[in-house]
Amino acid sequence: MPPQSIRELRDLTRMRATLAQERVSVINRIEKTLEDPNLKLGVVATDVVGVSGPAMLEAVVGGETDPDILADLARGALRKKIPQLKLALEGKVTDHHRFMLRQWLDRLDFVDRKIALLERQIVEKSRPFEGMVHTWMQVPGLRRINAFSLLAEIGTDMSQFPTAAHLASWAAVCPGNRESAGKRSSGKIRKGNPWLRRTLCEAAWAASRTKNSCFHAAYQRLVRTRGRNRASIAVAHSPLVTVYSLTVAGQPYQDLGLEYFNRLHKNHLERTLVKRLEKLGHRVILEPRDNAA
Repeated sequence: MPPQSIRELRDLTRMRATLAQERVSVINRIEKTLEDPNLKLGVVATDVVGVSGPAMLEAVVGGETDPDILADLARGALRKKIPQLKLALEGKVTDHHRFMLRQWLDRLDFVDRKIALLERQIVEKSRPFEGMVHTWMQVPGLRRINAFSLLAEIGTDMSQFPTAAHLASWAAVCPGNRESAGKRSSGKIRKGNPWLRRTLCEAAWAASRTKNSCFHAAYQRLVRTRGRNRASIAVAHSPLVTVYSLTVAGQPYQDLGLEYFNRLHKNHLERTLVKRLEKLGHRVILEPRDNAA
């Protein structure tokens, strides 16, 4: 059983995750309410509750119906899309729609305040582990809140896991090993800890979009043949193993780079590229650069 400080931190991070999921649900309901009177704000704006969205929504609730006035409330990069906004904000809003929007906006404000309160409490509870969290945040994809959640789920004592593979197995983010009579069956992963998997998948999704990182290279290498979901789970394994290694070794993070897998599987890459050129009708002869000189 983890110490009391970790158990309390776990309660806080799990509650925040639940509220974050509720926040997404409320935003979806706001978009649904807007679509009923044919207001297509979500088509033009990436986030309907971002920098510009709240001002427009409050104006709609206040009774404003002029698309020109509503579009002029746009801020930042969204001002470049004012012509599209004018078209998207042409609709027939009734008092019922305004009432529903008011309720959902109030609910969103309530959830945002609760999330902010929880985050302050999480930071306070995590002060004794600030150094470890700072080290983990060097890993691509691990934001501050992800690092807090990871700390709450796996704790600080890595001695209970002999190797990184044991930790990955405990977290259930490694392929299944089902073999009978020399025949391999499905490699589907186990259910494991849903809170930990959620955190790792979020980190993997962000890491796969971090340019010039080995996580980005791993995702691009797998997504072509395995699909997005399997590639994300495979990449989710990497931050966990990296966190284990950083904690045990006590050294700063050093990214392996985009070319890591090419160097690791050099012969396989050469054969693949040669086959592709041969399919295009070329005759390929590989000659080392040193000999050619």
